[in-house]
Amino acid sequence: MDVYGTKQIRNVALLGHGGAGKSTVAEAMAYLTGVTKRMGKIPDGNTISDYDKEEIKRQFSISTTLIPLEYAGAEGKIKINLLDTPGYFDFVGEVEEAISVADSAIIVVNGKAGIEVGTQKAWELCEEYRIPRIIFVTNMDDDHASFRELVIKLEKEFGRKIAPIQVPIRENEKFVGFVNAVKMEGRRFTNMSDYEVCEIPEYTKKNLGIIRDALIEAVAETSEEYMERYFSGEEFTQDEIYTAIQQHVCDGSIVPVMMGSGINCQGFNALLNAIDRYLPSPDKGECIGVDTSTGERFTAKYNDDVSLSAKVFKTIVDPFIGKYSLIKICTGTLKPDSTIYNVTKEAEEKIGKLYVLRGKEVIEVSELKAGDIGAVSKLTVTQTGDTIALRSAPISYDKPKISVPYTYMRYAAKTKGDEDKISSALARLMEEDLTLRVKNDVENRQSLLYGIGDQQLEVVVSKLQARYKVEVELSKPKVAFRETIRKKVEAPGRYKKQSGGHGQFGDVKMSFEPSGDLETPYIFEEQVFGGAVPRNYFPAVEKGVQECCQKGPLAAYPVVGLKAILLDGSYHPVDSSEMAFKMAATLAFKKGFMEANPVLLEPIASVKVVVPDKFTGDVMGDLNKRRGRVLGMNSIHGGKQEIVADVPMSEMFGYNTDLRSMTGGIGLFSYEFSRYEQAPGDVQKKEVEARAASLDSDN
Repeated sequence: MDVYGTKQIRNVALLGHGGAGKSTVAEAMAYLTGVTKRMGKIPDGNTISDYDKEEIKRQFSISTTLIPLEYAGAEGKIKINLLDTPGYFDFVGEVEEAISVADSAIIVVNGKAGIEVGTQKAWELCEEYRIPRIIFVTNMDDDHASFRELVIKLEKEFGRKIAPIQVPIRENEKFVGFVNAVKMEGRRFTNMSDYEVCEIPEYTKKNLGIIRDALIEAVAETSEEYMERYFSGEEFTQDEIYTAIQQHVCDGSIVPVMMGSGINCQGFNALLNAIDRYLPSPDKGECIGVDTSTGERFTAKYNDDVSLSAKVFKTIVDPFIGKYSLIKICTGTLKPDSTIYNVTKEAEEKIGKLYVLRGKEVIEVSELKAGDIGAVSKLTVTQTGDTIALRSAPISYDKPKISVPYTYMRYAAKTKGDEDKISSALARLMEEDLTLRVKNDVENRQSLLYGIGDQQLEVVVSKLQARYKVEVELSKPKVAFRETIRKKVEAPGRYKKQSGGHGQFGDVKMSFEPSGDLETPYIFEEQVFGGAVPRNYFPAVEKGVQECCQKGPLAAYPVVGLKAILLDGSYHPVDSSEMAFKMAATLAFKKGFMEANPVLLEPIASVKVVVPDKFTGDVMGDLNKRRGRVLGMNSIHGGKQEIVADVPMSEMFGYNTDLRSMTGGIGLFSYEFSRYEQAPGDVQKKEVEARAASLDSDN
């Protein structure tokens, strides 16, 4: 593959709802630009994007795939780095990595399904990152796909910046061409990709008028002068329309809407031309980072004539093809066989060959210039989010903003002895996917796997088996309850054991009461008078209390908020020992604790749920069913509400799936541990019984 300069590059993310046709769009563009001689099909498992075994098996994208294309543009060849992203929400981390290096986006919309949740989320991401975009409506070969109705819905949803520049031509219920709404000329497809100029059919003129009005409105919105001319009834020239589109797509104030059929490869020459003409090259943007040598903010244009700096936005760890770090060059030029400095890790790395990846195909290149995307293999310390540069110019860029995982399951090896293999395999998967996390919950003796959703965790289990030949089972996690007491009691503890030789004797009288501090397991004091218990046995008594607090008498959960006072006791000059007094304290603890109105405390999460206004009633009703307390609502932009509530952690299991079901996938939530509260009596009874049964089975 040729080396391309910054102005010849287009970094374009393919975004949209799952099943909208992104991978088919990528396949059609690859076919048209000569990358493939034949279009692959998702059901056949032979597309460039979905090459992983899991993707072929499930028939949807799981990872972002890079597909570089070379296209003969109006002013010479350009390189289009397509970033084909997954549409299903569980794999949002892949989308966020891609969007962090994309300079523009194509939002793919299924012409038959219309605006879906994934369409809205793609739009919101582009707004957040201020990314220029084109909407491409696919499935136009389906006679039930109404482009006119979709444009009206797009305008209603996203405003007057929506600028449709095509109108479909149908004959005998087939998509045979389109009208260029800027030039006001017809285009009839002559084969899978090409078209010829034709007359505008009479039956399309009504729809053309509606689409043309939407286009002219979008152009008028770009300046006060144009708005005045629009309201005075003055027409814009073709050149003015094209110039407005070219200038204002880049600032996001115009979003062209185009169309085609992915399966029939129709409409993609026009799309490729629009990418060349309307979407920006990297030099239109800026690189913003920090000069770590001075701590000062750093801003530079993408420029290949200055010192090297680049950011690693994705890592691929494959047992067969090895490890690749995908990078975007921000400034300078990266060449093979060079030494680079990892600014994040403060370590040098040796680079061998340079590559671009096209799906699973690895293509060697001679250099990568500013703005381009490529790959380096077998870096030792470098991970996703790291910045590489020259030691003499240590620039650091922000890491990709990755969603926090809140869904978690308990996992365990199916085969004893596989724990180390599973740990190693999960570490590799976490290198690839920053939304995966592992936590060792020592308190409940369980290992937890966190992700964005259940589907993602299922894929992880499948990958562990297919790639690394280890099997794990997922199950419902245990909740970290606590135990405490509600009243003050006194209790004796007497430990006496006689055998041949010295015996064991320890005798204590203790009081137990709430300490009022649920952050601390226990407070120990002594109020012994007259040497009833020698001072050298006090630490042993405290040791007994400490060990009992690790597993409480009620349900074997950790004890908190306890104050234990040693009041009195007796000892034997020969038979007493530290072990005897520790055991005596243990007996006193167990007796006293169970008499002091013991209760279970459950962890409470502070939950925030963001949904459109129309779903607030359903969400609040569901939170109430989960024993939640709604504390309030905050209005946020885009007609959404943030619902704030306190919810027991035990009731949050499965919430991700239920929220998606209630809101059609558009609802988002986050939570963090807030505090412990006393569990209701029925919850305590159920948990104590379940815990007893569990401990019996373990024994």
